[in-house]
Amino acid sequence: MIEISSRPSPVPSEIFALIALLVLSLIVLLIQRHYLPLRTTPAYLLVPVFFALWLPATIVLLVPIDLASNASTDDETTKGIWLPPRALLVSWRISYWLTFVLTWFILPILAEYSDAGYREPKARILYSLRANAQYYALVLGSGVLGLVYFFISYGPSFVSLKGLILALAYCWGLILAIYLMGHGLVAIPRNLIRNASASRRLRQLQSYAPKLYEKMEDATMNLEDIEVQVSELSKRKTGSARDFLDWIEELSDICNIPESRPRNILPRQDNDSRIIPTVITEKYLADLTRQLYRARHAKSRYVDEWDRLLHDASKAQAILDSAASKRLDFGASSPGSSFWEKTTLLTPYTRHLVHYRFIPYFRIFLGCFLALASACIIWSELVKAALPSLSVIRFTVVHHWTGDSGRVGFAGQLTAALWIMYMCAAALHSVTEVKVWRGRALVRRNTAHESAFWYAGQVAKLTVPLSYNFVTFLSRSIYQETTFYDILGQYVDLTPLGKWFDYLFPVLVLIPVCATLFGLYGRVKRLFGFGVDTVDEDEERQNNYGTGSWREGRELIERELNGTSISRRLDDAAARSANSQGRAAPILTVPTVPAARNEGSRTPFATSPSYRDQPAGRTAQLSRPGITDSEPEDDNFFTNLGHRFKNTFDTVDTPKWLQEIGDGFKKPKWLGGSDEAGESSNRARQNDSDIRRWFGGDSRIRL
Repeated sequence: MIEISSRPSPVPSEIFALIALLVLSLIVLLIQRHYLPLRTTPAYLLVPVFFALWLPATIVLLVPIDLASNASTDDETTKGIWLPPRALLVSWRISYWLTFVLTWFILPILAEYSDAGYREPKARILYSLRANAQYYALVLGSGVLGLVYFFISYGPSFVSLKGLILALAYCWGLILAIYLMGHGLVAIPRNLIRNASASRRLRQLQSYAPKLYEKMEDATMNLEDIEVQVSELSKRKTGSARDFLDWIEELSDICNIPESRPRNILPRQDNDSRIIPTVITEKYLADLTRQLYRARHAKSRYVDEWDRLLHDASKAQAILDSAASKRLDFGASSPGSSFWEKTTLLTPYTRHLVHYRFIPYFRIFLGCFLALASACIIWSELVKAALPSLSVIRFTVVHHWTGDSGRVGFAGQLTAALWIMYMCAAALHSVTEVKVWRGRALVRRNTAHESAFWYAGQVAKLTVPLSYNFVTFLSRSIYQETTFYDILGQYVDLTPLGKWFDYLFPVLVLIPVCATLFGLYGRVKRLFGFGVDTVDEDEERQNNYGTGSWREGRELIERELNGTSISRRLDDAAARSANSQGRAAPILTVPTVPAARNEGSRTPFATSPSYRDQPAGRTAQLSRPGITDSEPEDDNFFTNLGHRFKNTFDTVDTPKWLQEIGDGFKKPKWLGGSDEAGESSNRARQNDSDIRRWFGGDSRIRL
């Protein structure tokens, strides 16, 4: 009898991997649908953004499979999901290199292409290449020193060049990822614990409402100014404007000024003739188009954020009000609500128990659990170079130890995927929270194209270094056998400099962790004289919008929810005026604002925050003379610091010893010198240096 030895079949693992890829594809499509309208978004945006999100997700799936495939055992009870070496190598090459090309070439070029403002594709491509040429020149300039170091160490060869490119890309991604992850590891658990209480959550929303309302007003006024400029430009039918009539008509259709609101509400007309140049050029129209789209998306961003703030504040207030009646009813859902918000499965009493009793304790438990996970990640970063055996993460992933090496089973694969997802979530949470990104934002169903490309690029840029950084938490005998190490790790460890950088630099995660944990950002801002806290709960403040008082925010929210705000009354008056003239009511044109506003007084979206409800103390901004080149952005720490130094040097008075230089020298009489002692040097210079005195004095020219 012939005994046939059979090897384990990879077919079940391959089926599982295919199903996982299909699930990831569906999740990515749902994410795209949440932030972008799929039917109207061009294909050149949907396809790259899809792969920029899908490929990093496959990397999170490939890392656990790679660990089990190269550190597996023949025992079926301890074997996880694994793939043959050839299939694993091909999968890694496709995922890594496509992610690399998307991150550094395709997405930056398409982002500037979508934000160019030109009409013709050729002009938009040239603009994008010029905009990215500076960035690529900076990258190549910084890579020259690394190239010299690699060539001296290993000689000029293709391997050295490839190692340099991969190592520099990984190091730059790791620097950004460590900073963002350190911030997110503290911010996520802290936000969960702080927002557990409905009363505290409502107070935070009320404190933030005046600042958000002011930003929305500024964005609205900026859009109005640009629309006035387009309106005046559309009146030109002769001269250089004849060559761009179609372009100007497109801009007028986008603004839709006559139908959107009455003309008498627009900013002052005395600035219209001054802001239009005499000669209309293609570059001017491209800049105007770019400013218009940015202003529209900025307004849509703040309107969407204001709607969400009203919804959250109304929901928190309803939860607090249900404490007496033990019944919770959020009212009718708005048309823009999600499927889960429209679905009603709970009775008012059970809904009260869930939101008032269960969810607060669950938030606290989840926040404490994630805080413990963050502590484990930080500890593993600190000890992986000196004492790798003390890493906590390696014991949660490797469950089957055989001597110095270990085996990764299915439970270890699941744990590894969860660790990587939490590290990436912490970094991406910081991307959306830290205000240093040129006013970019994710808006539900209305994200700007340039913002979509940029955020997708950050996902692709951060996933690879964080995944490899997680792999280094494990034993060296385990991760050096993986295909991921052959693709990237060996080039990072090619030189001692790269190897020690990979081990020692993550220790600096303590800097953003401590800065976020102890509030060092606010302390530094207050130290340099800006960003002073204005929230004072123990003292009544005057109702000046924008000061940050939670009482002002409460009044703003109540007026908006009850439909008694000034903006709502002005909208109704404009509608009645338009109807009396026999035409349709004016409609505020905001590009695909997600939340529709109902007329009920108890609905969270009862009113639309309009551009005409201006806060007190800010009326002087209505007559802003010019149009800025870009949308108003939130000043970050470095911008405020630069303004502070500039103002300091501009206001320095000239020292007295410098003003008195020259007092000991006597001017000749033909230059207007004076022999009288005690005359001020500044006055003498002012009088004697006047050229009109050469023609008769007394500051008058004599003919």
